[in-house]
Order: sequence, then structure tokens, then C-alpha cells
Amino acid sequence: MTEKLFTVAGTATNADGTTKARFANDLVARIKILNKAKCTAITLVELPHAMTKLEALQFLQDTQGYTGDASYAVANKLAEKTRVAKKGEVTISAKSAKHSKSTVTAKQLVEAAKA
Repeated sequence: MTEKLFTVAGTATNADGTTKARFANDLVARIKILNKAKCTAITLVELPHAMTKLEALQFLQDTQGYTGDASYAVANKLAEKTRVAKKGEVTISAKSAKHSKSTVTAKQLVEAAKA
């Protein structure tokens, strides 16, 4: 599964007062949508290249110097995306692997494939 890439990222405060991290590919269109939804404190920036949400959040945290609610929104979303990314990691341990000296014939393989 491929992750969607974005060229614009930032924060905006909803009409109910909650500040959220935002992602888009068209800066002007996204600002119009947010204004129409009565969002305030819209702070969107064009990213240096297309990025995943995780990469964009890391970029925002490292370069934008957000404070207050915007800083909290970016840090929260970054923590969430980092947990999701780590959930996909798989650790394999070979401690319980056993060496077997049995021989498997071609006939046994064919029979096992039919089953």
C-alpha cells in the first residue's frame, strides 16, 4: 500500500476552537475551503517536495516554530502517525527455529500442494 503524498501542510483552527494539522496539494483551494468552513488561524506552507503526512509533520515541527495550540496539534498528530508507522514494523526472532534433517521428496511436495 502506498501512502498519499502532499505538497501543502500546516494548521488551522475550526469554528469550534479545535486546532488541527491540515494537508493538501493545492494551497489556494485549501485556504478557500477552510475559510468557507469558518476556520481561523490558517497557517499553511508549501512543502519543499511531495511528502507523506509523517514526513510533512516532521518538517513542520523542525522548521515552522509553531507555538500554543498549533504546536500541540502538530506534535499530537506526529505522535499518532509515528505510532501507526511503528505498528507496521515486524520483528522476527530465530531463537525457536529448529534444524531438521528429514528429506522431502518431490512426490511429497506434490501431494502437499494438492491438499
